[in-house]
Amino acid sequence: MDTWSAAVMLFLIMDPLGNLPVFMSVLKSIEPKRRRFILARELLLALFILFVFLFSGQAVLDFLNVQQETVSIAGGIILFLIAVRMIFPQAGNPLGLAVGEEPFLVPLAIPMIAGPSTLAALILLSNQNPDRMVDWSVALGAAWLISAIILLFSGLFHRLLGERGLTAMERLMGMILVMIAIQMFLDGIGQYFSHTSGML
Repeated sequence: MDTWSAAVMLFLIMDPLGNLPVFMSVLKSIEPKRRRFILARELLLALFILFVFLFSGQAVLDFLNVQQETVSIAGGIILFLIAVRMIFPQAGNPLGLAVGEEPFLVPLAIPMIAGPSTLAALILLSNQNPDRMVDWSVALGAAWLISAIILLFSGLFHRLLGERGLTAMERLMGMILVMIAIQMFLDGIGQYFSHTSGML
């Protein structure tokens, strides 16, 4: 996977367009001047957490003695489940925030931006090619920057696309993510069988 393919994958997993309604519902009871500050703070917190997982994920896998093909197969399954939820979204939004309460770290930074699927994808990237950490850092930075722009201008995007447009975009991104997930799963299966045949 090259740098820009990784960036596209991470952007699709972050799903900023799909998260727009959630962000707007969380911040609607907060003063407009304060919203931009909260969004910027949560985005920076999420970026910090994402980079921590990118650079420490390999150490965790080494400690657990987990092989590369296992991570690839598991990552493919996780991405597939996320993609299915994007295509067939569930009603409701269990955020658990009181009206007027200012979010901090949860739920905007975690799990809306730095969610389990994004963290798993970063661990997968760092495990597959630990010598390309600069490339993965660029990919993460690019995906985060585009997501940040979309979320910071959430009102504009919501007006331009509307509810139906946002739903259509999220489902389209879900379909693309399904293909990436299946390819990741097949790569893991292929690596497993080649590794097993090499040991025989």
